[in-house]
Amino acid sequence: MTAIKETSTIQENKQYALEKCPVTFVMEKIGGYWKPIMLYHLADGDKRYSELKRAIPTITEKMLIQHLKQLEADGLVIREAKPVVPPFVTYRLSNAGKGLLPVIEAMAAWAFKVKDGVFD
Repeated sequence: MTAIKETSTIQENKQYALEKCPVTFVMEKIGGYWKPIMLYHLADGDKRYSELKRAIPTITEKMLIQHLKQLEADGLVIREAKPVVPPFVTYRLSNAGKGLLPVIEAMAAWAFKVKDGVFD
């Protein structure tokens, strides 16, 4: 993978946008196709990896693992592993992740309204 120069114009512009635009900041954390879906399913409570995979059957294992790691690194999801055999790992929303629930719920409410033709 190619290393990204920290002093490039693109990186400076991105950093400026992250500092000045709250929407850019949020999209940096939850942007993409799968992250909001994962947060939506974690809103119901703690889930094991297999439960998340069942809840989102179209996601690949690679994407699920990758996005769980990113959500954990961004402080939105907490991974808790218990030292037993076989491994028992659960994922849950952190306080910051719970703070995003009104946003996720608003997205879901909007989707239902569009499907019901409310805005036609």
